[in-house]
Amino acid sequence: MTDELYSIPEDDDIILDDASDSILDQLKEVISKKVSRPEILIEVPERPGVKLRISPNISQNQLRAWQRQCGADTKNGLDGVKFACTVIGHTTKGIILNGQEVVEGGRPLGFASPSVLQMTGATRAIPDCVQGFFGLDPHLESAALAIIDAAGYGDTIEAEKENPTK
Repeated sequence: MTDELYSIPEDDDIILDDASDSILDQLKEVISKKVSRPEILIEVPERPGVKLRISPNISQNQLRAWQRQCGADTKNGLDGVKFACTVIGHTTKGIILNGQEVVEGGRPLGFASPSVLQMTGATRAIPDCVQGFFGLDPHLESAALAIIDAAGYGDTIEAEKENPTK
């Protein structure tokens, strides 16, 4: 075991074979595909049978912009409830009731849908409608954390200890 953080392989440490072009083509194909996380469903705890269809594809830039919108760079600091509502509101792609997606005018409902705004008595989708939809602040924060985790921000990436090409 060495104390080095990384090593640079010598030319003779890497095995090249005649199939390297096909491996290169395979790598090009893999890398050319768009990377995205699959949609998830989040239960709304105090609303039996209600789930949100969420796209957890959140870039670091989006996350940072949402944090700034919610006061991260201010004297008072980040408003946790507003941030949770922002994460939920921006990632929601639909509302499910008893296993069926709710649509209005052929489109999935979201927090900016007039019907949902009316149901919650809100005039703003974020944070008011999201907060009214969930009803309890702790559930908002739990849902936002689940979404951020599903986005991959809590993933652990394992390092291989052995070189598989040797």
